Amino acid sequence: MTFGRRFFLANTMLFSASIALTGRASAAAASDGAGDDMTRFIYAMPKAEMHVHIEGTLEPEMKFRLAQRNGVSLPYSTVEDMRASYNFHDLQSFLKIFYEGKTVLLKEQDFYDLTYAYLTKAASQNVLYAEIFFDPQMHTDRGIPFATVMNGLTRAQADGRRNLKIDSQLVLCFERELTAESAMKTLEAALPYRQHIVGIGLDSDEKNNPPDKFREVFARARKAGFHLTMHCDLNQLDTHEHIRQVLEDIQADRIDHGGNILERPDLVAVAKRRGTAFTVCPVACGWLRENGENINIIRGMLDQGLKVTVASDDPAYMKSNYVAESLVVAQGDGALSKGDLLTLARNSFEAAWISPAQRKIYLGKLEAFRRQWA
Repeated sequence: MTFGRRFFLANTMLFSASIALTGRASAAAASDGAGDDMTRFIYAMPKAEMHVHIEGTLEPEMKFRLAQRNGVSLPYSTVEDMRASYNFHDLQSFLKIFYEGKTVLLKEQDFYDLTYAYLTKAASQNVLYAEIFFDPQMHTDRGIPFATVMNGLTRAQADGRRNLKIDSQLVLCFERELTAESAMKTLEAALPYRQHIVGIGLDSDEKNNPPDKFREVFARARKAGFHLTMHCDLNQLDTHEHIRQVLEDIQADRIDHGGNILERPDLVAVAKRRGTAFTVCPVACGWLRENGENINIIRGMLDQGLKVTVASDDPAYMKSNYVAESLVVAQGDGALSKGDLLTLARNSFEAAWISPAQRKIYLGKLEAFRRQWA
């Protein structure tokens, strides 16, 4: 759910030419003690993940395994053929692959396996805490009960805390091309799971689907105690107005992506005044194009004093670039220092929807790491 739904390819750089390693290769290098000092620093640094779609972590191997388990036919004979098909050039070609993935997610155990696999990967990269996005409408619209999705997700979270020492919470995302009535119905279905769902988000196709379309739904969500975040994908139609609506009309706590804000100093000022955090995914959309030059979004947001974090988005569809690999990309593209990387990690904990006590623990671990590497 990335092209158009999570970013627009035009005028961006999808994969940085400076990063030759895939996610698997760079992870292996880090685990083997190989790689340069900066890469080792990134993998070892305590961090939080604020923007990852659980459906976007469905690796080809697991997709194949679940398809076989559930008797779902896929148009590939091998995992290698499936992975080779992950070459996207526009919204339609991406969505064809992405929506194929959801067809193998049918049972509670499927959602458990998917979530536990992500948590295992994240924990291996020293992610201490994650806020995991999920899109229930894509499952309930197929006749899968909301409880089936939630039970699988929450069982995996509990096992992740116990076995992997990684904490996590859920962020429910509405699909914006669906109706506000559908979103409200989904919100009502989520209320019994309030203790597991910390926030409400908005993703999918932005064209003719502005944030204000869901203003009443988000007002209801805020009244119910949920935090709010919304996608403002890169270079979308009316993107500046969408960012303004999120900041001023709905007053969300965070914006997912949101790179075009750098083109509007007035909106930058609003975001800084409100303390709005941005979850930017550099493998998906790390660059703006301005006056013929590439402008790195993360570097630009840091320079503007915005609270920016780095996240992975849909890593299974992006050559398995999870949050550590995404930070490696961000570091190379933006010439980030270790101080910049520590700021990004600190921002992720400060932007997290956690208790002050939990935040203090995480920031303490980050400070201990800083002293160790000083």
